Amino acid sequence: MKLFAIAIALGASLLAVPATAGSVVARIDISAQRMDVFVDGWRQYTWPVSTARPGYRTPTGAFRAQRLEKTWFSRKYDNSPMPNSVFFYGGFAIHGTAYVGRLGTPASHGCVRLHPTNAATLFSLVRANGMASTEIIVSN
Repeated sequence: MKLFAIAIALGASLLAVPATAGSVVARIDISAQRMDVFVDGWRQYTWPVSTARPGYRTPTGAFRAQRLEKTWFSRKYDNSPMPNSVFFYGGFAIHGTAYVGRLGTPASHGCVRLHPTNAATLFSLVRANGMASTEIIVSN
């Protein structure tokens, strides 16, 4: 019985790995308008997103986080707010949006939009784990 209790305690401690240790992978599926976030290989979150609407494009491929901006405003699109931005390709970023009713549908100029709470969570994960340990994969 004592051995069983030790095994359960060890198993519980293995499950209690902090979400801020190691690598972060954000997989954005444009066709599904969804993002899965993996921490140390384990899916932690699945969120609806908005990517580029017709006439615009969201770049596809595998990227590293290039820059973090807690508060940012688009210089190209009417000074639109881009809270909790994780830039991954030039001016393209994953960021929060006020247009939460459009999440799950293509609606942006090319950035990947998230609910503000989810953008803050992703931003914190990237900051805690480091940009070099963060991969952003965008696919159709």
